[in-house]
Amino acid sequence: MSDTSYLSWPFFNEEHRQLQIKLDNWVSQNLHQTHGSDVDQACRDLVKQLGDAGWLKHAIGGKAYGANQDVIDTRAICILRETLARYSGLADFAFAMQGLGTGAISLFGSEQQKVTYLEQVGQGKLISAFALSEPNAGSDVAAMQCSATLIHAVQGDYYVLEGEKTWISNGGIADFYVVFARTGEAAGARGISAFIVDANTEGFEIAERIDVIAPHPLARLKFNQCRVPVSQRIGEGGQGFKVAMATLDVFRTSVAAAALGFARRALDEAMARATSRPMFGQTLADFQLTQAKLAQMATTIDSAALLVYRAAWQRDQGQRVTKEAAMAKMVATEGAQEVIDAAVQMFGGMGVRSDVPVERLYREIRALRIYEGATEVQQLIIAREMLKDYKDAKL
Repeated sequence: MSDTSYLSWPFFNEEHRQLQIKLDNWVSQNLHQTHGSDVDQACRDLVKQLGDAGWLKHAIGGKAYGANQDVIDTRAICILRETLARYSGLADFAFAMQGLGTGAISLFGSEQQKVTYLEQVGQGKLISAFALSEPNAGSDVAAMQCSATLIHAVQGDYYVLEGEKTWISNGGIADFYVVFARTGEAAGARGISAFIVDANTEGFEIAERIDVIAPHPLARLKFNQCRVPVSQRIGEGGQGFKVAMATLDVFRTSVAAAALGFARRALDEAMARATSRPMFGQTLADFQLTQAKLAQMATTIDSAALLVYRAAWQRDQGQRVTKEAAMAKMVATEGAQEVIDAAVQMFGGMGVRSDVPVERLYREIRALRIYEGATEVQQLIIAREMLKDYKDAKL
């Protein structure tokens, strides 16, 4: 059983504590670690399960649209992801993508867009996706090449999308995609807009399915003369970079929370292994080397948790958390990699046997150090924010 004493920290209120208890009870009874070979169907099933149980209501914003709260509660999102990740990486993925894929709509969408999409996402009836990355524009969003040209027509204005997106989670199973494309209002990041593209839109196709070490639906998308009505644009033209960054500010901290969940599960597995593994007339846990490693693992987890829930709390207080979220993601994902690697080492040969929990965690954690901003990008963000604060303080 993972340590949940962190819930007594002043970052949380009683609603957060009860949320974790209820979710922990639910996942222990309803989720299974193995999902079979059909990952697409497993994700569809998980979205339905999470929707039916009411957990997806936390991933969207606006009580009028079926959400749990009018404003997305970052701490709740983090508690949900940490708890789900501790049990099932795929369940965490299914939950997170429902939030990330609709975050832009929750924050900037029109009334009609919210009515059309949010409630059905919260019920698990629609699957969403967030399409930002391109073959040559991942961390560098300003290098985006996918374009959207505004066409004025008697029957109604529309945009024509051309280009590609890649590494898109839920690609191939999503019912709609929030797509970012260059509309040219200004140079660089100021000339990007966001659009909702339904999966059945003419001119849109899944160009390639991508297999990765921790299987989940992933694809390269292609747009060829893809017509999207102006009513499907999120926010104003040229606001796309602002929309994307605001969405990522909500969910970047939750990536760190998912890493925490993986790390806590790895420590649980390591403790069980160390205390039960006979070795040289005693147990593995009796060796000082093992004790030192366990101590380091626990300290790494608590250090990351403090950063994660500080950032989540600050955002829920309405504060800007660009630096704090970057710190949380960097420390939690890098730390989780170290914790999981140590757990695999304690398992010896069993640690690399396919689908043993620590082997699965080893595969699942690796992507978190890359997506939604690689560790190196987080370092740049942190330093940039520090230098800005320093220069402002000197003025």
